Amino acid sequence: MNRMPMLELFAGELRRLRSGAGLPQEALGERVNYSASLVAAVEQCRRPPREEFTQRCDEALRADGLLVRIRETLVRESLMPWFREWVTIEQEATALRSFEPLVVPGLLQTEAYARALYEGAAQFVGEALEEQVVARLARQAVLDRPAPPQLVAVLDYTVLERPVGGPDVMREQLRHLVEVGRRPRVHLHLVPRGIGAYPGLNGAFVLATPPDSDDVGYLDNQLQGTIVERTVDVHSLRQVWESVRAEALPHGATLTAISEAAEAWT
Repeated sequence: MNRMPMLELFAGELRRLRSGAGLPQEALGERVNYSASLVAAVEQCRRPPREEFTQRCDEALRADGLLVRIRETLVRESLMPWFREWVTIEQEATALRSFEPLVVPGLLQTEAYARALYEGAAQFVGEALEEQVVARLARQAVLDRPAPPQLVAVLDYTVLERPVGGPDVMREQLRHLVEVGRRPRVHLHLVPRGIGAYPGLNGAFVLATPPDSDDVGYLDNQLQGTIVERTVDVHSLRQVWESVRAEALPHGATLTAISEAAEAWT
């Protein structure tokens, strides 16, 4: 017997618990302070269950943690096998240095932007698409923990101009970047238009600083990601990072530029 996909399992259990409690979708939505249309979308596997939505439904339906546990499994199993080790490193890091020449880094993406990327670039569809969106958004919880890592992200200006998902999605995404960029431990830097060839154009990468060991790098490609641990390779990535960072605008000027770019998307 084939195992039911975890997204479908979550949707089925949510419907079962809601029906067992004698609540229509509208009533559950009122109890958890979400719209009935969102409840319906989650139950039909058209929207991924966000963490807060899951917790509120679990409490309202007295599920004793069942929905929370299903979602945690959904997130874990949605990750590509080669990516799981990196996510563990990412979640434990005290500092993250990220460079992206093409798209907004995953930790800073909105739900709509992430969905558009998975549809267009990775070509996921249906439940597989929603599972990937759930997993990507769940990673972002690392920035909300009591002691989040210091995140320094450098973006190429073309990230602000690529119409991922269309004008509305881009405007929301860039406004979100500015909002997150105002957090004390988040620093954003933009390589401005007019800069020619520079080392970062060879590809995106991340450097993570674990709490009790040397830096670890991560490289992405068309097939899978690669964790970089050899001292000489990590040193090389650090040199590239310093070169990239030297080309970028200061944090304040970057937030101003992103804000202006957001309002240009009409």
